This record gives sequence, C-alpha cells and structure tokens, in this order.
Amino acid sequence: MKDEPAELREPDLPRTAKVRPRALRTGWTTGTCASAAAKAATTLLVTGIAPAVVEVGLPAGRRVEFVPERCEFVADGVAEAVVVKDAGDDPDVTHGAHITATVSWCSPAEESIQILGGPGVGVVTKPGLGLEVGGPAINHTPRRMIAAAVGEALPVGECQVRVVISVPEGERMARKTTNARLGILGGISILGTTGIVRPFSTESWRASVVQAVGVMAAQGESTIVLCTGGRTEAGAMSILPELPEVCFVEVGDFTGAALRRAVELGLRRVVFVGMAGKLTKLASGVMMTHYTKSKVDVGLLGRITRVVTNDESLVNAIDVANTGRHAYELWEEAGVLRACGDELCRRVQEVLVRFGASIAAELIDKEALVAEVAMVDFTGKRIVAATLEQWVS
Repeated sequence: MKDEPAELREPDLPRTAKVRPRALRTGWTTGTCASAAAKAATTLLVTGIAPAVVEVGLPAGRRVEFVPERCEFVADGVAEAVVVKDAGDDPDVTHGAHITATVSWCSPAEESIQILGGPGVGVVTKPGLGLEVGGPAINHTPRRMIAAAVGEALPVGECQVRVVISVPEGERMARKTTNARLGILGGISILGTTGIVRPFSTESWRASVVQAVGVMAAQGESTIVLCTGGRTEAGAMSILPELPEVCFVEVGDFTGAALRRAVELGLRRVVFVGMAGKLTKLASGVMMTHYTKSKVDVGLLGRITRVVTNDESLVNAIDVANTGRHAYELWEEAGVLRACGDELCRRVQEVLVRFGASIAAELIDKEALVAEVAMVDFTGKRIVAATLEQWVS
C-alpha cells in the first residue's frame, strides 16, 4: 500500500531556544575539555609540574587554551586533571561538568595511548551509534583529539599511557538526555565533531541561516545547498564543485526557515545533503528538526524497506532499530543501502518540493523550488544515495 504524503510540520523552537537580548557565546564540547584535561594530566605525569594553562588543537586546526580547575597526583605515578566545561549559551545539560582525565603509565606491550571511560561516562549497549558495544561513549573525533593532545605532552619515545575520562555527576546529567533511549547507560557521552559548541538550537542560529541565504542570493546565485553540519558540507562540495562556497549553508535544524527565505528571494533550486537521521525526519514532513521537537521515525524506514525489498525479516529488524544510523547499517549489511537510500532521498525531495510550493502559494509572483537530495555516510565525505544517479560514488 502506498504511503500517504507526509504532513508538513515546522514545530516551534523549544522554550530554552528563544531569542535572547544579547549575542550568544560559543562554548567547548566535552571532547575538547577532555583533551585539555588529558594533556594537563600527562604534562604533570611527565614533568612533575602542574601546568597553569594547556593548549590543545581543534579538528579544523585552530588552537585554544584552557586553565585546569585542578591538576595533581592522586597516587604514585597517577596524575589527574579537571577542566570545567563551558557550553557558552547553548542549552546544554553538561555545562559546568567537571571533565576529568586520569593518566598513568602502562606496559610497553599495551596500546600506545589507551583511552578508557570512567565513572560518569556512558557505556554503549546498543548498535547504531558507530561505537563498539560494551565500550565507552567516547566518539571518534574526541578520541583523536585526546590522543593528539596527550601525544604533544609525551617525550619522544615514551608513549605508553592509559587515559581514563570520567565525569562526576555524569550519570545524573545523562537522565536529562536521550542517552538511555539510545542505549548509552551510566553517564554522558564525550562528543564533538568540531570541538566547539555553537548555539545551533537558538533563535539566533535560525536568524543566521536566513541571513546566509540572503547573502547567497545577493551574489546572483540561484542554487542553494543546505548541509546539516560541517561533515555533510564536504560531501555536498564533492558533488557540486562548480558552485562557489557562498552557496553552501549549514542549516542545522532550520530547513524550513531556509527554504522559506529561498522562495521569498526567488531562488530556483535547492540541494539538500544530510545523513540518515535528519533525512528521515524531513521525509516525515518535519521541517524544524531539533531533537526536542521531533524524533527519527524508524517505522518510515521500515516501510521504505518493504517497498524496496519486500524482505519482511529485514523490515522487522528496521522497525526495531535503535537509531537512524542503526537502520542505515542494517541496510548496508543487507546490500540494499543504495536502493533504500535512493527511496529515502526521493521522499525527502517530494517533501521539500511540496513545502516550497506551499510557501510560494502564499506569496505573489514566486515559484516553487526544484529540489535534489543526497545522503552521505557517517564520515560526511561519501555520497551513498541520491535523487541524481551521477552523484553517488
């Protein structure tokens, strides 16, 4: 049976994301704070002197300084440092968390820099997060940042250390997140892809998206490329290298706001590039995808699976998938990622066109946008499905 067209919805922002009377501050991710704490503790372990300030690198190359809240030996050959997380003006439950790194020497036979989770850092219990089940919820980018920061503090030839990241009160903080639903138990996640917390979920961020569309239109461009984040931008630029950088807008949760402004300014074409989770929300008709206002409907992905494959065992597995990423991985394992992903992209395309047409109908002498959609893998660099066949690598 054919699905009915998705109801178009653009939920209002959560109360904590309303406009504020001053500019919003950026902050630091738990991953950045963990890397700074780890470097401080390693410096103390190596030199015997607690650093007053530590400098760490962010993924994009920028370097930033932190003042440890505490840095001391807690046992013979065991150093510990704490960096207090400042999330800026993002409504982040981990703001003020004491991100703690405990560093000690380990056997030369062991992994050069071991990164483990301690109390307050969640344990992964379900697939679909891109992390090892049973391991700590420390994502790949923070792991690389921690390893790089620790490596900077180690003398040449001495690189066998064990780093344990912990967060006092982390289990309590996690109760205010969706971690338990995702199968992350016992604490928070150590996250971050850029190292910086930007207030994505605020009215100011929506305003910045609208402004970016206006800047692009003012330069005479007619194609706008909406990317869900920094990682997806790489994939978007790979399929549209002919477009200038100004055409690429990091839209965050505000697809509806961006499309509305694009129609108002007479833009003719939109390309949306995203990962499975955001695409599933859009295919469900949700045009403002903040996590507090919408969730990934894996049932939709199950229905797509049934239409494309008619494989009921796979449909059943998708229907109970833990996350959009988990469903993506099940598609990939079954060899149907391209086919199901193409159908997901087609459904997003249909929603974007309908939403654009609904906005155009409210205005005078405005036309609906033509839309194309591409889905990237979880590195953001590879296009795995699209409404245009030639885009898929």
